[in-house]
Amino acid sequence: MPDATFDPVAATEALLASVAPDALARSDAYFEGGYWLLLWGTLVSVAGAWALLHFGWAARMRAFAERASGRPWLVALLFAPAFIVASTLLELPWSIYADFVREHQYGLATQNFAEWIAEAGINLGVNVVRLGLAIAGLYAVIRRAGRAWWAWAGAGFIVFAAFAVAIAPVFIEPLFNDYASLEPGPLRDDIPSLARANGIPSDDVFVVDASRQTTRISANVSGFLGTTRIALNDNLLAQGTPAEVRAVMAHEMGHYALGHVPTLLIQLGLLLGVGFLFADRVFSALHSRFGARWGLRGLGDPAGFPILYGALAVFLLLATPVWNTIIRTQEAHADLFGLNAAREPDDFASTALKLSAYRKLAPGPIEEALMYDHPSGRSRILMSMRWKAEQRGAGAPSGVSVRAPARRDRGRKVGWIEP
Repeated sequence: MPDATFDPVAATEALLASVAPDALARSDAYFEGGYWLLLWGTLVSVAGAWALLHFGWAARMRAFAERASGRPWLVALLFAPAFIVASTLLELPWSIYADFVREHQYGLATQNFAEWIAEAGINLGVNVVRLGLAIAGLYAVIRRAGRAWWAWAGAGFIVFAAFAVAIAPVFIEPLFNDYASLEPGPLRDDIPSLARANGIPSDDVFVVDASRQTTRISANVSGFLGTTRIALNDNLLAQGTPAEVRAVMAHEMGHYALGHVPTLLIQLGLLLGVGFLFADRVFSALHSRFGARWGLRGLGDPAGFPILYGALAVFLLLATPVWNTIIRTQEAHADLFGLNAAREPDDFASTALKLSAYRKLAPGPIEEALMYDHPSGRSRILMSMRWKAEQRGAGAPSGVSVRAPARRDRGRKVGWIEP
């Protein structure tokens, strides 16, 4: 039965008060600055797209592809890598600031510039392949589906993304980090047992050397259609107690057990379908006015892809609250699943405090609803304390563990889901 003497709100406030004011102000500034990064990043993408069109570079890249082959599908396939490389180079100064300089300014990065740029090069190579195929596929859809291309493109994204999720643990993630089985010990027994109890088909647990890039704690249950893999980064092992590790892993298992991956792919496909419709309307307006000047022939001309790219960037900025709500809802469900599976409310709460090194702990309700793709630290701690209050009579831990969050969480995540 519930414990009437335990006040979840008071326990939450006690935990929040354990964070030093200067550390809290620093994480707030970092996180709030990220709002402006969304805006400026979109403007940079639009400016790059405009440059490719205005200076005729996109039309020249299309002409080069046509000289190599007259087949429409091959023209799109050859155009796509040229566009990806060109847009990446145009946006590189912004990427250096946003992903390297600013991260170092806030003490959140561990790589030197040579290491960072080397990984950026690997990522560019990956994007040339996967995004190149996606762009070529998009133009195949446009040629065959006509004015309804945007709906078919949204559906096609779901299939393409499912394939990408399935191959990522095997072919992409190892390009950036090394994976090794978790060493024998209590956690090596506890985590697979927890997975089996919740229907996750994996008997091994991998540790990834994320400390080469970051000191942020992270874990995931990645893969799809037979490639499922349970992994946690070495920072979580170094910074977390065994109970905190179990709490985080139970949360990540919740994403798998609750079917979040296929659900998320469908929701994102529907959202992008609307985004493609928005891009279609923007293309029609700009092509009628500037198409001849930019050397564009119509919607099926790959040289017009910068318009679609820029329009999608604007749409995704405008749709940020919708996308954040979709993700945040799934994360809240996984939080509750993890609490019920691991039964570690204090340790899940203390993990939320650790994340305050780079996440604003206590936003206002409107700010959280619009700008947070995870529940805030306050929301997660309060959920944990309410769970604890209701479960005290059922054997849940009885003490409030007030742990100071780690203050040396530096770096950036590379394709990882943070708890």
